[in-house]
Amino acid sequence: EPCVVAVKHANPCGIGTAESIFDAYIKAYEADPVSIFGGIVALNREVDAATAAEIGKIFIEIVIAPDYTEDALEILKQKKNIRILKLPDIALPNKKEMLDMKKVAGGLLVQEFNEGVYDESELQFVTDARPTKEQLRDLLFAMKAVKHTKSNAIVLARGGATAGVGPGQTNRITALELAIKYAGGKAAGAVMASDAFFPFSDCVEAAAAAKISAIIQPGGSIRDKDSIDACNKYGIPMVFTGRRHFKH
Repeated sequence: EPCVVAVKHANPCGIGTAESIFDAYIKAYEADPVSIFGGIVALNREVDAATAAEIGKIFIEIVIAPDYTEDALEILKQKKNIRILKLPDIALPNKKEMLDMKKVAGGLLVQEFNEGVYDESELQFVTDARPTKEQLRDLLFAMKAVKHTKSNAIVLARGGATAGVGPGQTNRITALELAIKYAGGKAAGAVMASDAFFPFSDCVEAAAAAKISAIIQPGGSIRDKDSIDACNKYGIPMVFTGRRHFKH
C-alpha cells in the first residue's frame, strides 16, 4: 500500500500509510513534524505535484521514490541542497538470500538477512482482553515499524501512522518513555510495539499510565507472566509474535 517513511540519523521518525501517497506523506509528516526537518523521505509510489509541494515546504536532505511526475520534479528541483533519487525497485521485498553486513575494526560481520517480521498464524493472544480488528491492524503496522528501528526500540502507532518512536536506548523502559514523550497527546489510544520482550512489568505500567490501548511484543521472557498480569490488571490486550528483532 502507499507508504512514506521519514528517516533521521538512520531511524524512522515518521511512517504513514494511506490510500494515496499524498495522504501517506501527510501522516508521516504529522507523526513528528520536528524530527523530519533535515531528514530523508522515502516513498513507494510515484511522487505527484501535490506531494512534492508538501515536501517542499520544509528542508529535506534527500527524497527517494520509484518515479516523479514532470511537475513534481520541477517543484523539488527548486529546493537548494536537495538530493532527488529515483529507485524504481524501492517497493520490492528483500530477498531471503541477501546478506546483512556490518563493518568492524579489521573486517566485516556477515549474517543472514532478517527478512521476516511476524507470522499471523503464530500470533498468541495472551491476555484476557483481545485487540479489536482496528487495534490488531495497527499492532501489526507498529511491529513492522519497530523492526526497522534501532534496538532497544518502542513504536507507538494509530490509524496507519506512527505516533511516537523511541529508538536505540540501553533499556526498554527508557525507549518507551521517549516514544511517549514524542507522541505527546497522541499516546492515549495508540498501540505499542516492542522489538524484544519485556524483562519486567514496568513497560506495561508506563503504557497504562499513558493510556496506550494495546501491546504487541515477541514474548519469551522468563517473567512474561508479570507483564501479562499487569495487562490483565489494566484491561490492555497484549499479543506475542514469538519473533525478536534486534537492529544494532
